[in-house]
Amino acid sequence: MLYHFIEKIYAHSINAVHPVTLLPRWIRVSGNNLYISGRCFDTTSLEKLVLIACGKAAGAMAAAAEFILKDLVTDGLCVTKYRHALPLQRITVLESGHPYPDRNSFIAGKMLIQKISSLSKNDLVLLLLSGGASSLIADVPAGCTEDEITTINKLLVNSGAGIHEINIVRKHLSHLKGGQLVKLIYPTPLISLIISDVPGNNPENIASGMTTGDSSCFQDALSVIDRYGIRENTPAAILERLEDGVAGRLDETPKPGSHFFTATTNEVIAGNQTALEEAAFFITQAGMAVIKSDQPLTGSLTTAVQLISATLIGYKGRLPCCFLWGGETTVKVKGAGYGGRNQHLALSILHELKPQWGNRAKLTVLCAGTDGTDGPTDAAGAFIDSDMFLNKEISNESINSALSTFNSYDFFSRHGRLLKSGATQTNVMDIVVAIIA
Repeated sequence: MLYHFIEKIYAHSINAVHPVTLLPRWIRVSGNNLYISGRCFDTTSLEKLVLIACGKAAGAMAAAAEFILKDLVTDGLCVTKYRHALPLQRITVLESGHPYPDRNSFIAGKMLIQKISSLSKNDLVLLLLSGGASSLIADVPAGCTEDEITTINKLLVNSGAGIHEINIVRKHLSHLKGGQLVKLIYPTPLISLIISDVPGNNPENIASGMTTGDSSCFQDALSVIDRYGIRENTPAAILERLEDGVAGRLDETPKPGSHFFTATTNEVIAGNQTALEEAAFFITQAGMAVIKSDQPLTGSLTTAVQLISATLIGYKGRLPCCFLWGGETTVKVKGAGYGGRNQHLALSILHELKPQWGNRAKLTVLCAGTDGTDGPTDAAGAFIDSDMFLNKEISNESINSALSTFNSYDFFSRHGRLLKSGATQTNVMDIVVAIIA
């Protein structure tokens, strides 16, 4: 019964941050006036309206925008993750690689540049961004190859670096990221509507900050590589480019306050807390006590496990009670197993609680990604419950083996505890839902 209720909580949180729910609040057409994020445009004076959507939510964002804008859209591009595309009427659709760029990611980068190559002040670019865009659209700076860009992305993603740190490097290995897309579009008006997948919802950290000033520099990018011990495996051409930048032989990314951003509006229209607030409202309406953390889960997965476990073990209040956390942890992948960040988190909580829970009340926990795909798997995440603590078939040895090999998917598949929601068409990081009853 708790499984079904938690699945409903997950569904309500997703609905709150779904593009179909969000976009009509930010885009409206009335007569000859187009209103986007508080700005008004006379449609009779617009020569082109180029619609660009990129990220895991791009399909639904583009479809919702097309429905509102109809034939005002003259051209555009939608780039999203494989199996996330939706049929569109007026713009080109391309699926590409995530969490690492692939051949289609680089094709998407070239297509994007082509779509914005001949704009004027009388045109308008509407950019719909969501998490995953940093990998889904990629380009190759001079002196580097596609394979080298893909290699450094893989090294960074598996290093344990946070998304902010990963994006610092990406920005300095691109002609699009770190505000450089705006340089290509300026002085054409640009409005960016963003579904955030980062803690704090800073547009500079979402989709590698394609439409905002970049406060980092080449030296910061090199420091990330050194901090996580991946210099030795980093392609020589990548290091050479970053070192050229440090030496001043390459232009830096445009910084906050640059005149390039005077025609650009960035609006974050939803984030992780949006989803958690809707989940909390639904739980309260159902008559259950709820405790929602306002502090995002960030940093090491180990720290998150300790926080969640200590909170659940230490709770002595009203039952039943539901606990909500949101955010995104980092994992340094070492094994060759199959799984995702949320499944590894659930397995780690199981490992932590199994010897401690004892005869406490019933417990069910879900760790899941709001995009519906945890890592490279077909699952959004995984459940654990207090019955598993007493199940003799679930030994400490089997848990430790799955953790050490990063093989959480197979573990939860064997025990029927995977959540498979399919692509949700949105992405606001991860949520953890726990009920003590």
